[in-house]
Amino acid sequence: MAKAKTPGRRPQTAQPAIAGAAVAAEAAAPKKRTSILQFASQVRAEGRKIVWPSRKETWITSVMVFIMVTIAAIFFFVVDTGLAFLSRFVLALGQ
Repeated sequence: MAKAKTPGRRPQTAQPAIAGAAVAAEAAAPKKRTSILQFASQVRAEGRKIVWPSRKETWITSVMVFIMVTIAAIFFFVVDTGLAFLSRFVLALGQ
């Protein structure tokens, strides 16, 4: 038998109507509720997986953001000034 190209996917086959009803019944089953203590434990476990950036990484990232904001501000200032000059020039031609 040949392997499926995509793992975890089964080929579509014709199934009886009863099997479709069973799938619908399973989907409607309520999920098991988690207690507050278990939820808090899971949150703490996920919190331990967080990798915080170092002080150096934070500093470098902040400087790069400041540089990019400065470059964007200069670019938009130049474009805005150029468009303002162009619009004044075109409007002056009409007078």
